[in-house]
Amino acid sequence: MTLDEYVESIKVKRIAVLGIGVSNVPLIELLCAHGCDVTACDMRTREQMDGEAERLEALGAKLKLGRDYLEGLDHDILFRTPGLMPFDPHLEAAKARGSVLTSEMEVFLALCPCKVIAITGSDGKTTTSTIISELLKESGYRVHLGGNIGNPLLCEIPDMRPDDIVVLELSSFQLHSMHCCPDIAVITNLTPNHLDKHRDFQDYIDAKREILINQTPDCRLILNADDAHTPYYESFARARVTHFSDRQRVSEGAYLRDGVLTRVSGGEERPILPKSEIRIPGEHNVLNYLTAFAVTEGLVPDEICAKIAREFAGVEHRLEIVRTLHGVTYINDSIGSSPTRTIAGLRAMRVKPVVIAGGYDKHIPFDELGDALCEYAKAVFLTGDTAEKIRAAIEASPKWAESGLKIEMDPDFKTAVLAASSAAQEGDTVLFSPACASFDHFKNFAERGRYYKSIIMELE
Repeated sequence: MTLDEYVESIKVKRIAVLGIGVSNVPLIELLCAHGCDVTACDMRTREQMDGEAERLEALGAKLKLGRDYLEGLDHDILFRTPGLMPFDPHLEAAKARGSVLTSEMEVFLALCPCKVIAITGSDGKTTTSTIISELLKESGYRVHLGGNIGNPLLCEIPDMRPDDIVVLELSSFQLHSMHCCPDIAVITNLTPNHLDKHRDFQDYIDAKREILINQTPDCRLILNADDAHTPYYESFARARVTHFSDRQRVSEGAYLRDGVLTRVSGGEERPILPKSEIRIPGEHNVLNYLTAFAVTEGLVPDEICAKIAREFAGVEHRLEIVRTLHGVTYINDSIGSSPTRTIAGLRAMRVKPVVIAGGYDKHIPFDELGDALCEYAKAVFLTGDTAEKIRAAIEASPKWAESGLKIEMDPDFKTAVLAASSAAQEGDTVLFSPACASFDHFKNFAERGRYYKSIIMELE
């Protein structure tokens, strides 16, 4: 079925699109263009939408805005935004009344006309997805990169050809209760995350499982040989499973052998390049490349793998060097929205950095982050809703007493950034890696990262 055929098939239905955000706005536009009966629902008021409400109404959409936007849903089809979980009581009530719950991403995967590589996990999704995309493009493939990385792809389906490749980053929010069957599925790792949204950690683990549960023996599943949850996922796998690891040899996939990234296929081991030659810093990026090399086995030649690893400068907001001023290097790691991401960033630094951290509270423990900051940071400037929790974790660490770590707190983000800059001396690095989500003060991590960079670029 083509995209136009699908939309025409639901024209007789009453449709509600829940959440007027990045992924759903193009969907609303598409449905309206086909004359569908669309109600766009959002928790924001008309005044908070800066003219978007009027624009959507002009296209033909009806609006349901404000705090009660989920009340009384009785539409035939509900398209949910990723952050609205399927077990929300309003959605459960609507389903009990006969509504069909789906999403822009679920429909895309059902209609996509070409091979799909889908990546999920707690950390490394965006960088790994981008590396895979770069490897494939350099090898001559026409690639469509999207999903949780910020680029909705549903409306691009008419431009896709059967021999193209789609690379999707998928979050647990997108995957939860979603039917999908990617040709190649990847789970990078699992650590506690988004516990403010999921019922519990097991619910989070099982949401990730959706990426593989419907695969067939013709598909491939790439898993982290060192992750404690891999045996659980393998127990559900019907696809052919290969692995990646930076700690042990794998029989099929990619691993780190004596400091050299190595592919393994059919019993043959092929060295790609020494990890010291990877351009973007950090041991976690060694693992990201091993993942990408395992995924693209049979699609991308070894020499292109080595070329991209030596040349690719990285992704915006991921250990991104903003500038060096008066001998101080400023790094934007706004994607560091969990403790494990920030810990990886800390370990990637060549000198102990001055760290700016804190943000929205996802109810994740900060114990390990407290230990890591005591061990790897020179000073810490805390801001956002979690500032007190991170400070408590630092001071509770057994490494705190001897660390000599300086801690300062400021509720204002810009003031905290300027204070960190003032504290830095020539030869220092200022690392913005929040260890938390952005939603206390920003729409998303990208907006937060851009604001940080604007502050840094104004320094004299």
